[in-house]
Amino acid sequence: MSIEFSKKLTAHETPIPGVVLYDLPVHGDNRGWFKENWQREKMVALGLPDFRPVQNNISFNEKAGTTRGIHAEPWDKFISVATGRIFGAWVDLREGPSFGAVFTTELDPAQAIFIPRGVGNAFQTLEDDTAYTYLVNDHWSADAQGQYTFLNLADETAAIAWPIDLDRAELSEKDKAHPRLANVTPMPPKKTLVLGANGQLGKALRDLYAGDTSVQFAARAEIDLTSEQSLATVNWKNYKTVINAAAYTAVDTAETPEGRAAAWAVNVTAVARLARIAVDHDLTLVQVSSDYVFDGTEQTHSENEPLTPLGVYGQTKAASDAVVSVVPRHYIVRTSWVIGEGNNFVRTMASLAARGIKPSVVNDQTGRLSFTEDIAAGIRHLLETGPDYGTYNLTNDGPEQSWADIAADVYELTGAPRDAVTGVTTEEYFAGKTAAPRPANSSLTLDKIKLSGFTPDTSRDRLVAYLKDGA
Repeated sequence: MSIEFSKKLTAHETPIPGVVLYDLPVHGDNRGWFKENWQREKMVALGLPDFRPVQNNISFNEKAGTTRGIHAEPWDKFISVATGRIFGAWVDLREGPSFGAVFTTELDPAQAIFIPRGVGNAFQTLEDDTAYTYLVNDHWSADAQGQYTFLNLADETAAIAWPIDLDRAELSEKDKAHPRLANVTPMPPKKTLVLGANGQLGKALRDLYAGDTSVQFAARAEIDLTSEQSLATVNWKNYKTVINAAAYTAVDTAETPEGRAAAWAVNVTAVARLARIAVDHDLTLVQVSSDYVFDGTEQTHSENEPLTPLGVYGQTKAASDAVVSVVPRHYIVRTSWVIGEGNNFVRTMASLAARGIKPSVVNDQTGRLSFTEDIAAGIRHLLETGPDYGTYNLTNDGPEQSWADIAADVYELTGAPRDAVTGVTTEEYFAGKTAAPRPANSSLTLDKIKLSGFTPDTSRDRLVAYLKDGA
């Protein structure tokens, strides 16, 4: 066997999405050769997914012509040759437009290839005493075999040109019995899990992903974030992303002893458990944050502003932001003044207007409404386009308003007089009541989410549509 020494570490795309062939630098002299078969820092910089391998397997093959496959396992693999030479064949057995795509090449110790979950892997040895090695990012288990997808080595559709005819090659009886492509059930993708699916944002996500079988929804009855036992029943290996739309949001009740305990349990302790799961299973975690993590002394708040929460609710949201920030794959979506399906400020004002009531509404807190339709669309945008992980402000666009301004807009849009709304200070409004402190300025800068390619609708346009739909 002749190995080309000192090639530059190089990546080559293939016809199968996600399958990447690598040239590896091999250094040789009179004693033999040496190579860095897996070097995380260099390979990730070159574009290899940071797939966190946990097991190294080696297949030793005594004779040339030994042929194994075609097996698609529910994990990613980084494949190379330790000694000898192979003819490799890979077939995409994942659901989607590339199902059935084929790539073949010869590998010696100077090449390696990354094979994503669901792509069928096969090889035929071209020399005696060939050792075929692969890193995988999940531990093998007997249970996992039920998730394999197989294809017959002789499938006519794939039409793999094996260097050694299969009738002369060494095959296992199991491999000979695998189905043809027409009878293969494609491997489904890992799913996205939405927690808190019956809340305002959860319902908007249900509407947005309606009919998408790759997204699964769970309300508290199905998965209770506050229960370690409930979380332990979930097979997290089936998911790639978790959107946490569950939260304790009773801002004023959080100031009571019972409310404080509940807020910390849901917003911090449960989120910490979820973050641990995300780290252990390499999940992308989407966490929804709040303007209440700031004290409101700044006119507008950027993603980089230090957290300065005033009340218990804000403190728990700030704590959950800190927890989630250590998850390698995370999006913290910070929003404010949320309006969606369910009880909310706009619906309350519309109801008061319809009954001819003249309310007193706070006029010294400013910000922007955030309609759940836009929050949900922004989350999908982040997950589909994959900008840098981190925190993104996401509210509706347009001028800042006070609660009294918004109430007057609702009155006017529903046919009631604007001047039926009277502005009062926060201090006047909450006089004699138990209330949490609120940030005076809740406006969040939108530059970062816009640079990622997503521009939310204006609050005014969304308010008009929301009221037209019968809020």
